[in-house]
This record gives sequence, C-alpha cells and structure tokens, in this order.
Amino acid sequence: MQVEFHHSIDELEQSEWDALVVDANPFLKYAFHAALEHHDCVGSKFGWTPCHLVIRQDARMVGLSPLYIKSNSYGEFVFDHAWADAYQRSGRRYYPKLVSAIPYTPAYGERLLVDPNADVIGIRKLMISATREMAKESGLSSMHWLFTTEEEGAVLKSMGMLERLGVQFHWRNQGYESFDHFLAQLTAKRRKNIRQERRKVADTGIRFRVLHGNEVSDDEWQLFADFYTKTFEERYSLATLNAGFFREVGRTMGEQVVLILAYEDQACIAGALLYRSQSVLYGRHWGASRHHDSLHFETCYYQGIEYAIRHKLQRFEPGAQGEHKIWRGFLPARTRSYHWIGDPEFSFAIQEFLSRETPAIKNYQQNLLSSSPFRENSLPI
Repeated sequence: MQVEFHHSIDELEQSEWDALVVDANPFLKYAFHAALEHHDCVGSKFGWTPCHLVIRQDARMVGLSPLYIKSNSYGEFVFDHAWADAYQRSGRRYYPKLVSAIPYTPAYGERLLVDPNADVIGIRKLMISATREMAKESGLSSMHWLFTTEEEGAVLKSMGMLERLGVQFHWRNQGYESFDHFLAQLTAKRRKNIRQERRKVADTGIRFRVLHGNEVSDDEWQLFADFYTKTFEERYSLATLNAGFFREVGRTMGEQVVLILAYEDQACIAGALLYRSQSVLYGRHWGASRHHDSLHFETCYYQGIEYAIRHKLQRFEPGAQGEHKIWRGFLPARTRSYHWIGDPEFSFAIQEFLSRETPAIKNYQQNLLSSSPFRENSLPI
C-alpha cells in the first residue's frame, strides 16, 4: 500500500477518482472539486487548502479521501467554534486543523472512498491512521470527518474517534406519482397550507424553468451568481463561489446540476441551484432580486419535490437546518461526524461535552417528529 497526499486535484486522474464514487454523488465527483480549485473557491483565500489522500495498491488507486487543511471553521456546518475558543483561551492553537469534508456543503456521503473489490475495512483503517499521523507530523490540532456514512462511522468509532450527531431535514419519496399524491399523505392542515403557499406564487404569474447544467447559458450563470452573492451579502456572510465555478460545474457535470429559474413577466427574478446523484436530489443555493410571499418555498422546496418525483429520486436533502421544513414534508434525519483531538486534555473535555450533547440531539430529533405533517398511517419510513 502506498499513501499519498496531493495539494492539487490536477495531479490526479479523473477516471481513477470517479471510479471510487458511489451513486454518482455530485459532491464527491472529480469535476466538483476541480471547479472549486480552478476558480479559487478553495485555497488560502478562504482557508481551505487541498490535501487529498490517495491510497494505491500496485500503482492502482484503491482509496481516496477529500481532505483540506483549514485555517478557520467556515463552510463546514459542524460547528466547533466553542472548541476553537477554548483552545485560544488556554493559549493553544486550534487552527490549522485537518478536515475530510465537502467545502460549503453539508451533504451526507462517503469520506473514505474505497474500491469495493479491495479490503474495504482494512483500507479505511489505513486512511484513518494516515490522516491522523499526517496531522500529528504537520502540527495540526485535530482531524475531522464530517457528514460521513453510518458504515464509515462504525470504522471511525472502532479506532477511537469521537462521534458527534446532528439533525437535518430530508424528504423521502414513497413512490409518489405526482405532487398531489404526496400532498394526499399529509394532514388536512398542512396540505391546505402548502396549497396556499403555491397559490400565492402562481397568482402573481411567476413561471419556472428547470434547466440542467449543460442547458444553462453563460449569461444565466452570471445572473444566478449575482442572486447567490446578494443572498450572502444580505446575511452579512461571505460568498465563496462565483460565476466561473458555476459555469464549469454546469459544463462538466451536465445533468447532475439542476438550475431552477423563476420569471416575472420577462425578467428572471430568482433562482435555486440543486445537484443530483443517481438517487438523491440536493438543494444548495438560492437568491432573488425581488421579494414575493412564499417564492423561496416554491423555488427551493416544492419545485425540488416535483423534480424528485418526476425523476423517481429516493430522497431530497434541501440543506442544513430549518425546522420550518418539517411542515413541508421534510422530516428530521440524523447526521454524523467524527473527530480526533490531538491534545489529550482537550480530547477528554470534548468527550465529556459530547456525552451531554448526544442524548440532547437524540431527544431533539424525537421531539421534532411530533410535528410531522404526515397522516399517522402515511409517515415515511
């Protein structure tokens, strides 16, 4: 086995990388990470320095982990700012740290990609050991695997990593034939509320176009980039993506990129960017130049649900947080991350913190289910 770390994705072959991606997960595809690097969406400017791990056996890539050296915690969605503050108060440095994550993307998926014909457990253990040793040798405070699969989590826990749970809200396709078929599974109150929201948008005359990445013009990508930037500026946050990135993923990822554009008269006034695998739809970014009641819900949620039903996708993950999503058919789902903390004293303190946080997260998820919009006999499994 040969262990390699690469600071540029262009050092690697796309065909080898993509051969290890399961379900054509768009955020694990070579093209997605390449576009981030090619358009300076990652790098020293934003504190995401690529350091991708590759395992080779007889020169053949059998293991892969997208890795980044981080100088901040921005764009991770597993919030460890309190941990960083505690480090700083004690006179120690939490940054830089090492993360296996998809930049600016809180989407569940593999972080320890392995050739299924190889020794999957053995190679995953080697990857965990290699990243931990690299972090030690490089003077990094910690190593974090974010939004991993449950199978990977079992291996990470077996090697002493600290588990942290979270909650997102996912829509599941129960073989719905249409949006009305989905609505029929909801309580009368929630069904009525959703129809009212959709009617508010329809009554304004707003119409929608659903485009795949290879159908979007350069001007339309620029327009969406402006929407995206405006959203971040209004939230006093940092826009890390740009029109060049959007154009490249549209060109290189084609039908795995879904752009929903909203028009009032002849003007494009809003847009939502989604991605898809073979079985899952992912909502990512949204923006608008004009405000209309319920336009966000229609563009980001209801148009996405219709797309998922039409294309027979199993799940729709609209992004992080947002308890308001429950009433619109998105139920709480558990997420997992795993952490190695180099300092033994802080590792113990964080372990104590997690021992209190974990049952609270489980209770939170269970309590949220009491707000389910589904009729009792229609609750998705």
